[in-house]
Amino acid sequence: MKVLVTGANGFIGQALCKRMIVEGCQVRGAVRNATQMTPLPSGVETVQVGNIWSETNWSKALNGINGIVHLAARVHVMRENTADPVMAIREVNVNGTTCLAQQALEAGVRRFVYLSSVKVHGEGRATPYNEKDDSGPVDPYAKSKWEAEKILNKIAEETGMEIVILRSPLVYGPRVKANFLRILKVVERGIPLPLASVNNRRSLIYIENLIDAIITGMKHHRAAGQTYLVSDGDDVSTPELIRRISYALGKPTRLFPFPPILLKMAGIITGKFVSMDRLVGSLTIDSSKIRRDLNWQAPFSMEHGLRETARWYNKQRSDVRGRMSVPLD
Repeated sequence: MKVLVTGANGFIGQALCKRMIVEGCQVRGAVRNATQMTPLPSGVETVQVGNIWSETNWSKALNGINGIVHLAARVHVMRENTADPVMAIREVNVNGTTCLAQQALEAGVRRFVYLSSVKVHGEGRATPYNEKDDSGPVDPYAKSKWEAEKILNKIAEETGMEIVILRSPLVYGPRVKANFLRILKVVERGIPLPLASVNNRRSLIYIENLIDAIITGMKHHRAAGQTYLVSDGDDVSTPELIRRISYALGKPTRLFPFPPILLKMAGIITGKFVSMDRLVGSLTIDSSKIRRDLNWQAPFSMEHGLRETARWYNKQRSDVRGRMSVPLD
């Protein structure tokens, strides 16, 4: 099988390409700019496609391709440099996805695996989400993912293209960025956190578990036309996650009690309610459908995933210290 991976030089894309090469797939990695990117794993063919939008020319990237894993997406960034960030997100995530799917259909691509988000259901609740739940996207990113899902499913109904949609929670692992990386830094530095009184539940997924689910979705005949929620299957509270991260990093856990309602109020006052709500709120996934339909099980435990993440993090810090200790001429 020859597979096109979009967003191939990203956090998930790099790891996916490496794993697919090991499994004997021919992999072509689509990137926006080949001169400003982290090199792709050995054995991956690189193709430059430019910006992903409604007019992207995918012909070169799609030549000879049997399957697609569409990872590339635009998310909300803290320092947005576009005049209309909502439209920019929609242009990439909706129009760009539609453009790719339509050209893939013309090129004879059989299977299209799309990485979506649990956020299409909403921002969390007390009980786990499952695939039968109604959608309730809140932010522009989640709304764009939901709209793209609907378009892909319509294409599948009208043409027979085998669309597989995977909805993922927070992904962690080596090379992780954003909020999870911030948590690693805080724990490593021994900063006390007022989270001991939080009693929530969160689903996460280790990057290698997500990759295994993606590859299963690409290969399994029963996955065609299906949507699956995927996770590690080991839901944890925020304080329990902090304890596990501390253990993986070899650092003491520094948590102290503080009323969660006051934490939320502090988030409102400081303009960081969304970030605070993710720390104290619940968002869990029922991933029984993919286990039942495809006989899929997360191959790695959360302990293993956090241990590998901590090992990567400590190595990066060690490398940085090593470079800083080299005397200048």
